Amino acid sequence: MNDLVTFLCRCLSVGLAIQVYFMLVFLWRLCSYKKHLLPDEQLPKTAVILCLRGADPFLPDCLKALLNQNYPQYDLKLVIDRMEDPAWSIATDTIEEQGATNIQISPLRIIRKNCSLKCSSLIQAVAELDDSYQVVALVDADTIVHANWLQELVSPLAEPQVGATTGNRWYAPTGDYWGTLVRYIWNVSAVVQMYIYEIPWGGTLAVKTEVLYQTGLLDKWGQAFCEDTMMRSILGKHNIQVRFVPSLMMLNQEECDLPGLRYWMQRQLLFCRLYHPNWLAVIGNAILTILFPMLLSVLFVAALFTGQWYAAALSFSCYSSYVVALLLIVLFLEQGVQLVICSHSQPNTHFSIATIVKMLIGIPLTQWVYGLAMLSSLWMQKVKWRGITYRFKGPWRIRLVQYRPYQLLDQPVSPNVSLN
Repeated sequence: MNDLVTFLCRCLSVGLAIQVYFMLVFLWRLCSYKKHLLPDEQLPKTAVILCLRGADPFLPDCLKALLNQNYPQYDLKLVIDRMEDPAWSIATDTIEEQGATNIQISPLRIIRKNCSLKCSSLIQAVAELDDSYQVVALVDADTIVHANWLQELVSPLAEPQVGATTGNRWYAPTGDYWGTLVRYIWNVSAVVQMYIYEIPWGGTLAVKTEVLYQTGLLDKWGQAFCEDTMMRSILGKHNIQVRFVPSLMMLNQEECDLPGLRYWMQRQLLFCRLYHPNWLAVIGNAILTILFPMLLSVLFVAALFTGQWYAAALSFSCYSSYVVALLLIVLFLEQGVQLVICSHSQPNTHFSIATIVKMLIGIPLTQWVYGLAMLSSLWMQKVKWRGITYRFKGPWRIRLVQYRPYQLLDQPVSPNVSLN
């Protein structure tokens, strides 16, 4: 057992070194980024598309923020599952309250059977745009944007080689549920990997309209389960870049319970498995950073029960040092991201001693939840997403097998819990 523990400790050191390197690369990009915003007269007319099913906890705040952008020519296009959907009344009430005129609400008219409901909504919204719209921006209902969000998202598209731009989400770690903390810890690592592996995020994403048609992206959406993960490979075939905009780290304060979190993780990993060319690199990273630590913790317990004190001491010291190192990585990244968040007057997160202690417990818990989600995502063939059931046999062989209107019973008990 001593040799196995020593081997795992060395693997853990390699995994930690890789994570530190990735962290430094991401922080350098975050801290060295300088905005180059286009003047108002050069900003292209843009359609902001928001697809809705169900009343997300912060939907009114999301809509108010989208209707108050420092951007000269833009229209907000809402595609809502049905007029009876709870999101419809929230949207109409918000529009009336804001007195907005640059917004259009449409029900989803055609529910396609060979793609997700969101992709059906996106295709409908884009198809209804006239030729004056040069850019299409996508946003999620859990994204509360700042006033310069659209300007910062669209400005890099002025470069000829850039066809799409994206930001990323950053969850708040505080709340009443362990799932909220575990999601935060997991997402810290996910954000870095998404930057390294060039995975876009549909919650803050802009695409040149001409690129949608030039690359056949709309046709792919008509066969796909998600809209964003595939973009890097599809645009790359045409030598078109997807540019990450570091200033668009968007704070999300929704909460999440553990059962819902595990299923949400599975879906994120499934998207990556189906549509991203670096899926094997994601698996390799998980083996180094998740599987080996889990094995080491199991060996520690086994060594205690069998009286192998050297192996127990070595595995405990190595594993505990690894957890502390991960905590430091999280805190370093938090400080870097807070500089971005605070620059847009978004709420600042303060870490108490109690929160830090809770994070030390949350890191091992995150490893186990992530490990289970990774394993289960490898053989998933059916997904239930907001009350709709899909089956799939490959990335472009999606089948919507069960649809029903969104019901109030689908809403979480707590008003601040994510719908996932």
